[in-house]
Amino acid sequence: MLKSKTLMVKTRSGKILKIVREHYLRDDIDNGLLTDKLDLHPLLQNDLVPHEHFLVLDTNVILHQMDVIEHPCIKNVIILQTVLREVRHRSSPVYKRLSSILENPDKKFFVFTNEHCIETWTARKRKESSNDLNDRLIRIATKYYSDCLSDRNQQAVLLTNDEANCAFAVEEGLIAYTAEKYVKSVVGHPELLDKLAKVNEAIEVDRSISYPEHLKLSQLNSGIKTGRFKQGKLNISRENYLEGKILCPDVKGGEILIQGRLNLNRAVHEDIVAVELASEEEWSAPSDVMLDVSIQPGAEISDSVDKKVVSNAHRVPSGKIVGIIKRSWRPYCGILENYGTPGMTRHLFTPAERRIPRIRIETRQFKTLIGQRIVVAIDCWPKHSKYPQGHFVRSLGEIGDKETENEVLLLEHDVSHAPFSQAVLNCLPSPNWAIPEEELRKREDLRGFPICSVDPPGCTDIDDCLHFIDLNDGSGAVEVGVHIADVSHFIRPSTPIDEEAKCRGTTVYLCDKRIDMVPALLSSNLCSLRDDGDRLAFSCIWKMSLDAKILQTRFCKSVIRSKASLTYAQAQMMIDDPAKTDNVTVGLRGLNKLAKILKSRRILNGALSLASPEVRFHVDSETHDPIDLQTKELRDTNSMVEEFMLLANCSVAEHIQQEFPECAVLRKHPGPPPSNFDVLINAAKTKQLDLNTSTSRELAVSLDNAEKPQPGVNLYISTLLRILATRCMLQAVYFCSGLESDFKHYGLAAPIYTHFTSPIRRYSDIMVHRLLAASIGADVTFSELLDKQEIQKICNNLNFRHRMAQYAQRASVALHTQLFFRGKLVDEKGYIIFVRKNAVQVLIPKYGLEGTVFLDRDCEGNAMTMNNLNYVEQDCKIFVGSIALQVFDEVVVQISHDASNIQHQRINLKLVKPNLPGISSVPSES
Repeated sequence: MLKSKTLMVKTRSGKILKIVREHYLRDDIDNGLLTDKLDLHPLLQNDLVPHEHFLVLDTNVILHQMDVIEHPCIKNVIILQTVLREVRHRSSPVYKRLSSILENPDKKFFVFTNEHCIETWTARKRKESSNDLNDRLIRIATKYYSDCLSDRNQQAVLLTNDEANCAFAVEEGLIAYTAEKYVKSVVGHPELLDKLAKVNEAIEVDRSISYPEHLKLSQLNSGIKTGRFKQGKLNISRENYLEGKILCPDVKGGEILIQGRLNLNRAVHEDIVAVELASEEEWSAPSDVMLDVSIQPGAEISDSVDKKVVSNAHRVPSGKIVGIIKRSWRPYCGILENYGTPGMTRHLFTPAERRIPRIRIETRQFKTLIGQRIVVAIDCWPKHSKYPQGHFVRSLGEIGDKETENEVLLLEHDVSHAPFSQAVLNCLPSPNWAIPEEELRKREDLRGFPICSVDPPGCTDIDDCLHFIDLNDGSGAVEVGVHIADVSHFIRPSTPIDEEAKCRGTTVYLCDKRIDMVPALLSSNLCSLRDDGDRLAFSCIWKMSLDAKILQTRFCKSVIRSKASLTYAQAQMMIDDPAKTDNVTVGLRGLNKLAKILKSRRILNGALSLASPEVRFHVDSETHDPIDLQTKELRDTNSMVEEFMLLANCSVAEHIQQEFPECAVLRKHPGPPPSNFDVLINAAKTKQLDLNTSTSRELAVSLDNAEKPQPGVNLYISTLLRILATRCMLQAVYFCSGLESDFKHYGLAAPIYTHFTSPIRRYSDIMVHRLLAASIGADVTFSELLDKQEIQKICNNLNFRHRMAQYAQRASVALHTQLFFRGKLVDEKGYIIFVRKNAVQVLIPKYGLEGTVFLDRDCEGNAMTMNNLNYVEQDCKIFVGSIALQVFDEVVVQISHDASNIQHQRINLKLVKPNLPGISSVPSES
């Protein structure tokens, strides 16, 4: 049956358009009751419902109670088309979780297309809201199922947290309960009570505590339009949980400081908030005090705590949060605090992320969960509650267990690490797949070329290979090729494997494992350019002069056969061995000479050579525990590979931007604002070094000049300066060329840049491959490829995923460093890199380790009243009595593993030299 509705719409130009909307109805829609999609006899028992029953879920139940819904006992659930559409519109994360359940046949969740069933569809009434129509459609569908089940002595139960919808359902003779009421009556599963989200229930009310009332969304939107309020994402400081900032381009400095609990007003890290700017005389300053990581936010809200952290430095725009535009809550990992009386059900949960406040939860599993890492979700934060309120989600394992701690760091950084779904695995070719003859005929055959790869030891996901050939054509020209794994041949647009790779965004490398973006069959086998057979590649080939000038560039899909899979050390040994004259070695020597020319030219153009302390762990083959670590060694071959990858990325960027000026996927690195360099400049002045930071070229020259030997200046100072310069930089980001005008990459001094060379581990490179393939006629275009808004949306996700991957990798290094120093007490040389009001931050080059030495505590870690501390910010110096500590000073620190705080175990640094009475520790060898 066809239902149609005619609308007459007037356009801006005054024309009248007739719009006919058609709605098709059928009488043969499957309701799931006569197939194996739902059980014939549902087993879940409930004291409220005496008969076998099926559940019909309202939208609000799905949005708020997914942790209950995901429990294995919740089966035989009917998801209406109306509800599914609304969930998808209101919450992408919840929709994704629901979709995973729908794909699981054991859960017995059935989607009923009620809006196309003639018995469950109804048109909207006059003046009826969309929400009221949806509620009515849900009740009609529940009535339909009740009628269908009556002959089987079974029932349909509607779960809804909408009081009005529940009341209407009962009036209409339906069985309807709130999710809380139903769950509390489930038989045999008391653990479900812990998973209930108590959205409208205040567990703790303390009238002595009162945060300011949040303004309504309509008031916030009005205030933002008039300019009274500013909108932005709250970023809580990693060093001080009492401070946060929001980006605001139209205020001085581009940021608004939010300082103190009452001004933060129950906002949580990464919430989208509305801020009221204070008058200029009320502006404050970022704190110079470093807070102890053992203190967790949420313990106090008194003004006295807030005032203690206010610095007397230059004031910056400050404000207070007046409302929440969008909550960004997620499940949080952490532990339960071990206190309270036996039988208590209300407990405090301390998140692993120090920027998140403690959370009040109810659980009846306290004895079981003590000593465990658990996951908790926030439900609400009432104005009279000291803490936000939440519910238990699941347990991860014992605190301190390496697998548990790895799971925590992956969850905390939102790294997708679940096994690939069957839908994704179904997209893979056979493990015995071989290149078809028809595919070989489409490609350039480069299997006879002296191609090789050069990678870190143990690398199995080899993205790139190189070759060098002397053309011997009398011109002195040579041919250089970069060959990249053709991942896009196997991952086609809009397939499940493509959607999964798009979501993951990048491969994440931890110290002891790798979280692949694509399944191992591709990443470590069919796409990896190993030296064990033919591989599909995408090649960038240059004709170059001997002074590394590009004479000609071409791109092609190819088939290659790598002659050698080398490590950096192996390649370096081949280059340095005069007895080796084979084609691969000769090619490596040629590549190395050209790379040195390319690098010197880049640096002359203003490219920066920065530094960061990096270490490599040697892991026990059986326990996977770290048994040794060393600073990563860089060779000429590292630089050789890097130079040609950069050159390929630049060449591809220029080409795809010319071919697709509106939708090229590019990568830019914005130049940092001048204020970012203040710390670097002041630090350099302490060693009588003047740095010019006006351009990347001037900064590069200044850093190079700092390497020249100077009286009284340690040679390592130049490395420290480069490390500090790295901290001044902004993040590089992906973007769509049609939505930006500035393409420059500050760090590389490149006018245009992209990522082409690592499609096994970066989804951005797959997007670039597709554009490049379309530009040379090797593949077809598709709608998403040319939709700049959609491209930018994907780029935003990739920027987030890459940032989280970096944080996860750093957290993995920190975890393994803790494991390495367990039971050890080591004295080691270090350098001060930052000076704070009550502490100095020290870098230990041998271990690539950075930590804080507090100067307001004794050698046992007890707080001291330090009246003899004198902090001189401009000179990056602090006096402890008559002894001065200044940035770049060499010190000796004692390194140990501190497990006193079970939640935040850490590396503890104690000062050994210089000897500060009452503060410095006795040398470990004494």
